[in-house]
Amino acid sequence: MRVMVIVNATKATEAGVMPTTDELAAMGKYNEELVKAGIMLAGDGLHPTKRAARIQFNGDKRVVVDGPFAESKELIAGFWIWQVKSLEEAIEWGKRCPNPTGAMGQLELRPLFEASDFGAEYTPELRANEDKLRKQIESRES
Repeated sequence: MRVMVIVNATKATEAGVMPTTDELAAMGKYNEELVKAGIMLAGDGLHPTKRAARIQFNGDKRVVVDGPFAESKELIAGFWIWQVKSLEEAIEWGKRCPNPTGAMGQLELRPLFEASDFGAEYTPELRANEDKLRKQIESRES
């Protein structure tokens, strides 16, 4: 199963406070462990929301809202995508994580949908198209 591990933002990350050398080294070591274990598929930190935008949908209307956004506890400072056997395995890896923000914070672990989760509505034609797109993405990464 694939899991998105969300690093929640803090007031400091939203203010653009950068991690210390020691924090960067600890996270680099942790990322190395994830890669060696074959778990980490992707991961990155995100700039503060003052550099962000949101697109809000209401029927066929679109409204763009520029950052910053007010509620830092509901924002994301970074993420990983992990390939694990179970949510329990992801939790065990998450518990080993160095504190990603150096302050009071949290990780949120959310399973990604797999094709089988969509049932009969996800037709063979839709699956074939999705596979084609994934192969195109993978060929660009090589």
